[in-house]
Amino acid sequence: MSPRPAAETSARGPVDLRRAFRRHAAGVTIVTMAGPRGPVGFTATSVASLSEEPPLVSLALSTRSSLASVLTGASTLVVHLLSAGHHDLAARFARPGADRFAPPTRWRRLPGGEPLLLDAEVWMRCRIRRRTVEGDHHLVIAEILESRVGRADPPLIYHDGSYGTVGPRPGSGSVPGPSTGAARQAAPPGDGDLGIR
Repeated sequence: MSPRPAAETSARGPVDLRRAFRRHAAGVTIVTMAGPRGPVGFTATSVASLSEEPPLVSLALSTRSSLASVLTGASTLVVHLLSAGHHDLAARFARPGADRFAPPTRWRRLPGGEPLLLDAEVWMRCRIRRRTVEGDHHLVIAEILESRVGRADPPLIYHDGSYGTVGPRPGSGSVPGPSTGAARQAAPPGDGDLGIR
């Protein structure tokens, strides 16, 4: 039995980070906020659960993002967890300069003014509790104020520069498995936090 080749190592900092995280599959979300000139939102893979009591989530956004000033001024936001079939929606909210809330995006305002994407089966309205700048990103910790969980569709994931999914495709009726319904679609470069490509 021949020995396994040694893993590649280097000390290039940001290059290593990008190379490593291209191998990490992450759930795709869209974060929306009420901005001073209307609704804003961005595609994010940095959203993570942080605490159960109180219910907290964390997320990050580049300090170079065109939406950084809105994030630093917002008091609330909505996190939408995307499902398989939301490739186009995720790409639209990652594209710089796009009118993200124009048709075919379906949305309405919540009572607090935050934009809610109607096609997301899972969403969480959150109050921002803490903001710090860590390296070249804003790190946000937010408390969940209310949430909705709809039907259990397979998730939209981001891996190695592409969108994909795991489990059965919507309407397929197949049993979930590690490769059942696997699909990939290249993710365009753009805004949001999908900078690790």
